[in-house]
Amino acid sequence: MSRKPELRGRAARLARLFPTGPGQAARTPFVLLVVLLLGGGLIGLLVLNSALSEGQFKLDDLQKQTKSLTDEEQALQRDVDAYSAPDALQRRAHELGMVPGGDPAFLDPNGTVKGVPEQAAEKTSADTPVVLAPEALISRPSPSPTRAAGAAARVATPTPARSVAPVQSTAVQSSTPTTPGR
Repeated sequence: MSRKPELRGRAARLARLFPTGPGQAARTPFVLLVVLLLGGGLIGLLVLNSALSEGQFKLDDLQKQTKSLTDEEQALQRDVDAYSAPDALQRRAHELGMVPGGDPAFLDPNGTVKGVPEQAAEKTSADTPVVLAPEALISRPSPSPTRAAGAAARVATPTPARSVAPVQSTAVQSSTPTTPGR
């Protein structure tokens, strides 16, 4: 059989650097290390993907909650706008028995009265525009006749405002009204 030739000098010294035994023993730890690194990487990617999916589900839930809260806020804002509209305020004031005020009278710092105060006159129903309340737009079941009669009996009728007599002043009033505080 063939035998390796013996090396001399420099070649012999270099040949001692290479292993002379079988190469299988050195490959096994390397292959095992590569397999473990690939397996660990795959498990790490799986955990990372699961965490990202969980975060996406939370984000979707929060976006749905934000949308529903925004819709509710807009509905409430529409209600506030409807209740604070001038027509709705006028209708509610009329329902409470309020009437528009007359010409005002002002007091000077020295106690003289500027202007002639008048009692507020009640408006007729023909002058009052018909405006529906925002709650009237929502359909509700009609109350039973006995409940409606009981509720009508409990409603208080507004009392007329008491008459205010104009205060007579001995001082001469100017023909031009002045703004209070000036």
